[in-house]
Amino acid sequence: MTGPVLSVRSLAARAGDAELVAGVDLDLHTGGVLAVVGPSGSGKSTLGLALLGEAAPGVALTGSVRVGGTELVGTAGRGRVGHLPQHPGAVLDPLRRVGAVLDEMAAVVHGADRAARSEAVGAALRAAQLPTGELSRRFPHQLSGGQQQRMALALALVTGPDVVVLDEPTTGLDADTTRALVESLAGLAESGVALVLLTHDHDVARALAHEALAVRGGQVDAQGPAAEVLDALAAPTVAEPGPETDHPRLRAQGLTVVTADGRAILDGVDLDAAAGAAVAVVGPSGAGKTTLARALAGLAVPRSGTVEVDGTVLRPDALDRTHDGRRAVQYVHQDPRATFAPRRAVLEQVARPAVRLRGLGSEAARAEAVAVLGTLGVDETTARRRPRALSGGQLQRTAVARALLARPDVIVADEATSALDADHQAGLVEVFDQVRRAHGTALVLVSHDLELVGQVAGTTVVLAAGRVVDRGPTGEVLERTAPRVAPR
Repeated sequence: MTGPVLSVRSLAARAGDAELVAGVDLDLHTGGVLAVVGPSGSGKSTLGLALLGEAAPGVALTGSVRVGGTELVGTAGRGRVGHLPQHPGAVLDPLRRVGAVLDEMAAVVHGADRAARSEAVGAALRAAQLPTGELSRRFPHQLSGGQQQRMALALALVTGPDVVVLDEPTTGLDADTTRALVESLAGLAESGVALVLLTHDHDVARALAHEALAVRGGQVDAQGPAAEVLDALAAPTVAEPGPETDHPRLRAQGLTVVTADGRAILDGVDLDAAAGAAVAVVGPSGAGKTTLARALAGLAVPRSGTVEVDGTVLRPDALDRTHDGRRAVQYVHQDPRATFAPRRAVLEQVARPAVRLRGLGSEAARAEAVAVLGTLGVDETTARRRPRALSGGQLQRTAVARALLARPDVIVADEATSALDADHQAGLVEVFDQVRRAHGTALVLVSHDLELVGQVAGTTVVLAAGRVVDRGPTGEVLERTAPRVAPR
């Protein structure tokens, strides 16, 4: 048997006196798949970055990471290692067309050989479940969240790496695309590429991984065959849906959103949510779900259609809405890191809506922010840090807390649980349920997690190509919707 393609010994990461990752040892052979699982903030992303020999600013690495015999810790290069970060915006250049960036990456390996570069780009796009035509001519902002995720994966694959570290690769993907991506990743492993999968999605981990590493608080909790490790991690039951009334809290009618060149992203979409109701919006990646969510919040201005809250028509553009109009509908972005100012403490940013939209004093707003964050599992010490010091799951929860500080009538949550483990997902759903019960807040949940949708939403709306293609009681709709990922 040949030696491991990835060999890690005594790998640790520290930020000052804080130990983020402690003493990790592992070996991964050609074609092997390792799943790294654990709660939000457990150190998964820090470990994933460390496997590249890299660390966030202020974080120091010790120990050894070797890929193909080449040491990565303390060196300038990462060798033949690809990386899909948790947030695709970190690798997609907003000012360049994605195809040009792919070609440039392929040139690192294939030089001036245009045919070889084209073949490498095509293979990477196919492996990432993306078409090889018009999509490559777009800028990142012209891609849906799921398409951005897959394009970032194509960038990780285009250089033909020996090892690929994937941080939450299925975030923002619908069930069909997730299943196809899992099949493609399994094919990559069978071709000899070693994969390290950082994920909270145990279904995907079971479908792909041979070995698993469970981490908590930077410490290795368990390590061994994937089925044994995952079986030991019991998933809690998510809270039952809250009560709904017949009072029409949110009503959107005829929403149509078009691009600058006239292409319809939304085409005459209607959506109602009663006070205390939870309405899910599902559909394939690129169907228009995020555009609908942004239109409800006034962040995407429709060409036609209206949004009403409690019978009052809101202005299409959030910038033109009154204070109460902006407070009424709060949007939780699917990429929360992009919505936090990088140099300001998270706590101050969470408290700000209570000051600006409700007129609270700064001290009272901070106290309320600490309390709400606490219910979501983010302590005050963590909240006083800057965004880069928080994990993706922690930032998702702080983004929800920021929306709650506005005391909205409607919360529009765009994949708000995508980076959360089962414990924190259940806690977030419980908080949503409490708000719905206490204040009659309507919840619009944009999600690819059909199991979560089935547990939370009373009504589900299905979008495809910008139009509503199905709607009704969630149980009935989900029976007609794509199946979940099946273990191989």
